[in-house]
Amino acid sequence: MAGLATMLALPSWASSPVPPVKLCFSTTTSSKRTASAMPMVNKKRFASSARLPGRGRALRAATATAPTFCDDEQPRLQTVELLRRLGQDGWVEDQMLSLLTPVDEAWQPSDLLPTFAAAAEEQRSQVAELQARAAGVPDELLVCLVGNMITEEGLPTYMTMGNRVGAAEGANDTTGCDDHGWARWLRGWTAEENRHGDLLNRYLYLCGRVDMRQVERTVHHLLRRGMSMLEPSCPYHSFIYGAFQERATFVSHAHTAKRAALHGDACLAKLCGVIAADEKRHEVAYTRVVARSLEADPDGVVRALAAVMRAKVTMPGERMTDGRDDNLFDHFSAVAQSAGVYTAADYGDMVEHFVRRWKVAELGGLSGEGRRAQDYVCGLPRKIRRTEERAHDRAAQKETQSVNISWVFDRPVRLN
Repeated sequence: MAGLATMLALPSWASSPVPPVKLCFSTTTSSKRTASAMPMVNKKRFASSARLPGRGRALRAATATAPTFCDDEQPRLQTVELLRRLGQDGWVEDQMLSLLTPVDEAWQPSDLLPTFAAAAEEQRSQVAELQARAAGVPDELLVCLVGNMITEEGLPTYMTMGNRVGAAEGANDTTGCDDHGWARWLRGWTAEENRHGDLLNRYLYLCGRVDMRQVERTVHHLLRRGMSMLEPSCPYHSFIYGAFQERATFVSHAHTAKRAALHGDACLAKLCGVIAADEKRHEVAYTRVVARSLEADPDGVVRALAAVMRAKVTMPGERMTDGRDDNLFDHFSAVAQSAGVYTAADYGDMVEHFVRRWKVAELGGLSGEGRRAQDYVCGLPRKIRRTEERAHDRAAQKETQSVNISWVFDRPVRLN
């Protein structure tokens, strides 16, 4: 999972790069923001970028005030009932659990990296080959890879937040081993995601290109600091967030894979490719549940979509620090933008993708609030692109900036 810029005031990610990060499946109903710091939803700031030069401010300006989703008790109870029905009538099993790979068929990190199961001489040869290929990977791409890996390693926090007990009981895992569809999905999703951090961590250790102690310290800090998120006033928020988050992760890993291949590291390209494939399946699952909810409650869902788009959704890794750089997440986001791993333009494409996929422009029978939400969401892609173009032009006129990143032994890495 990984992630970067402030998706909004358009979610934080819109304001700048958003390396992936993981999803938060919360069914709580409070509309208050928890105090924050590393939001998943105020965090992955959705990829923090308010502090990045020019780009964050421009994108936030593009997302003017949007309609909010109604917090009234009756609409909320209707939403909860819909989710309960989906969990009880087999829909979750058919449409979501079917997207998870059986454990016996799933790839494991040891399948893709040198292993001690090989003879000593063969293993040394495999590691030597991996390191030779990794030698051609530029520091900028390594920084993106490390940032994405650290975000993936925050999984314990994400699962905990995703399973907080809220009013929508029956859509979470109350006992830790509930047998209904939603609980099984949450555990299955966690199991698949858990491999991502393990795989990237082992590659980084074997390649010898990064300071693993600083990387490990960053993971330690992130788990201790935790994350804060905007508690959704409606369960729809979590599914919408999940769809966006998983697609952002898919895009980021897919771009990393392409760039690794261009620099001659076929092993890294394959690793990022299999992770991207997982994220794509997870995206499909959340996309399906939002589409199903739209069929039953178009007005409520489109208003929830507008609320998510205007909220300050943050990436899970937003509170990361290596103990030295308090702006590490911002620097990571800027590097990802500059390297083309995850950019504000990618965010605009993503908004457009979901507007088209969920047929938001075609929704009918909406309330006045729903129509305003519809207009707001449908107009976002054009606004994002226009403001991003202006920000890009301004950035092109600025002098090149760089920062020393401890993950790559304090070598300077370009920010723009």
